[in-house]
Amino acid sequence: MRIDEALLNEAKAFAARNGRTLNSVMEEALRQLMNRSERIAERPRVELPAFGGEPGYAPRMQVALGMGHTFDEAVDDLWLEEQLETLEGIRRDDAR
Repeated sequence: MRIDEALLNEAKAFAARNGRTLNSVMEEALRQLMNRSERIAERPRVELPAFGGEPGYAPRMQVALGMGHTFDEAVDDLWLEEQLETLEGIRRDDAR
């Protein structure tokens, strides 16, 4: 068996720090790897929800890009619009 020298040195140091033999460290590592692989194989498959909308940018982004803005400019403009809308909402709430 060939093992990367740096990895072997780390394993030796780990064994020494923990008062163990290199052999016991290697055996435990192999057991953990095999047990983890078995647990992963036994897990039920999970179906993740997928977006069901139309592909493409949001309408406001499409307008900004259609006006010749770069993507970054469009994102900055939309962020600024959202911040202004938030401030306007706060002002309306404060006025009540």
